[in-house]
Amino acid sequence: MITSRLTVVSLAAVLALAACTGDNGSDNSGSAAASGAPSQASQDSPPSSPPVPAGMTPEAYQIDLDTAGKPVGAAFAAIAKARTFKSLDQRMQKAQDAVDGAAARLGDLQAPVETRQQHQGYVEALRRMDGELVTIRDAISDQTLCTSAAVLARLGKSDEFTGLKEAGAALADQDGNYSSAEIGLKPPKERSRRLGNGTVVSSRIRGGRGSLTIKNGGTQDGVVTLLKGKQKAVSVYVRKKSSARVSNIKDGSYRVYFTTGADYDRAARAFTRNCTFERFEDSLPFRTTYTATQVRWSTWTITLNRVKGGNARSSAVNPDDFPS
Repeated sequence: MITSRLTVVSLAAVLALAACTGDNGSDNSGSAAASGAPSQASQDSPPSSPPVPAGMTPEAYQIDLDTAGKPVGAAFAAIAKARTFKSLDQRMQKAQDAVDGAAARLGDLQAPVETRQQHQGYVEALRRMDGELVTIRDAISDQTLCTSAAVLARLGKSDEFTGLKEAGAALADQDGNYSSAEIGLKPPKERSRRLGNGTVVSSRIRGGRGSLTIKNGGTQDGVVTLLKGKQKAVSVYVRKKSSARVSNIKDGSYRVYFTTGADYDRAARAFTRNCTFERFEDSLPFRTTYTATQVRWSTWTITLNRVKGGNARSSAVNPDDFPS
């Protein structure tokens, strides 16, 4: 009987030990699951941003900026020296080439970190300026803009030019060595100058008895020029909706040219905007005849605008062939 009791006690101890062992295993399993959760969360977090490239050294950047920026400023300044339509278009082409070249050269550069924002603004301003230069060249081609002063005034009014000047100045402010980005050009203001009706612009061959009456019923002021051979005899200013008379014209055959437009620049002897250039196909003969009792001389009347029943034909003239 004693032996049987010992056996039961031993079996109970074994069962109790097994139960304790099972509980500890369950706790360890739960602990392992909890400790694994942070590892999964770490895998789902976003990767860190890559470091910003250091970019060029200021010295290397300055070399590229000088190479690109200086031709832009020089090309803009050279526009003022144009005296003909052909040279004006050529100088505008050079300005456009300089702007295109600068945008292409600087566009892919990794500027120094401290100037990267200003550099990008300057490049974007160059690209916008290119589009405006195309528009201005079209305006020269259709004679909306007729002189370098008019081109520069229109340039100065554009948001693109203002933006380029501001972007260049912002880049130059970052370092004194970046001044080649600045645009030093100060465009003139757009003007609307007019001469008094009948003002003689030039007079080289006078002293005769002939006279010419000019009627301008058009919407723009005009200047009429008489040519005798290859020499300009006289030029007179006639305001729109007005008439003017030129007297003391010497005998001879004269070709008649006229130009119309807005804003007459007396120094350049040209309208700066919306200009036209024409000549009458037939020459005007001026003759003085004497008899025993009288003197007769030629008196002509021309009209610059088209009129019903008019018998004088006119044709367009290349602006650079117009007598100035």
